Amino acid sequence: MTKIATWNVNSIRVRLPQVLEWIKNVGPDILLLQEIKCLKEAFPSQEFEEAGYNVAVLGQKTYNGVAILAKNPIEDVKEGLPGDDADIAARYIEAVVGTTRVASVYVPNGREVGSESYEYKLRFYERLHDHLKMLLTYNEVLCVGGDYNVAPEVDDVYDPSLFERERILCSYQERAAFRKLVHLGLYDAQKQIGLKPHQDPRSHFTWWDYRAGSWQQNLGFRIDHFLLSPQAIDLLEDGGVAFEVRGQPQASDHAPLWIQLK
Repeated sequence: MTKIATWNVNSIRVRLPQVLEWIKNVGPDILLLQEIKCLKEAFPSQEFEEAGYNVAVLGQKTYNGVAILAKNPIEDVKEGLPGDDADIAARYIEAVVGTTRVASVYVPNGREVGSESYEYKLRFYERLHDHLKMLLTYNEVLCVGGDYNVAPEVDDVYDPSLFERERILCSYQERAAFRKLVHLGLYDAQKQIGLKPHQDPRSHFTWWDYRAGSWQQNLGFRIDHFLLSPQAIDLLEDGGVAFEVRGQPQASDHAPLWIQLK
C-alpha cells in the first residue's frame, strides 16, 4: 500500500509541530506540501529527515513554496511549472518516487473575479493543463495533489447559492479550467471515492477560512484535490480528509487530504 497526502500548511515554520505529529501518527509514504512560505535553506529538512523522509523543496521567501516529502528516494525532480519563464512564483514541484510520479501544486487564489490576479490564475491553469497533457503521454502512475483554489461543484461549498454569482473559488471560468484538466483523462480522486458528508459534515471539505468562525460553523470549501492518471485511479483504494487537524490550536486553514493506492 502507498499512502499519499497533500496539505497546504500555510507556513511550515508555524505548523512544524503539527505536521511532525501528524506524520508520526498517520505515516504517509509521500506528503505534498503547499504554502511553506520559506526559502529552501530555511525549510526544516533536518527534522523531516530525522522522521524518516527525503525532501525536495521549491521555496520562496514569505509567500508560496511547495515541497515533496517521501520515505523512498526522490528522483527526477522538476521545479516550476513550464510555460512562462517570467513567472518566478514557487507553485509547482514534480518528482518520481518509486514507480509513482507526483506533483505538488499551489494554484493562485485569484483574489477577485476580473482582477489581474484572477487573470494570472487562469493563465496558470492553462499552463498546468498543457503540462499535465504532456505528462499523461508517459502512461505512468501520476498523482497531482495540492491546493487548486477552486470548488468544482455545487456540493463542494457550504452554501450552494455561492455558485449563483461570480465569486472567487466558485466562478464559472475557474470551474471550467478545473474541468478542462479532468477532461484530459484525469480523475478527481475524492469524487471517485464518493466521499461525502457522513458521520461529520466536515469530512467533505478541505478549507475553512480563518474569518467569521468558519471552522466552528463548518463554512467549508473543497478546494484541495488529487488528480490521478488512469494508471493511478486503477490502484485507488481509499481516501479522506483529516479534518480534525483543522480544529487544533494554531492550525492551518486547510486540512490534509489523503489517498491510498494498492
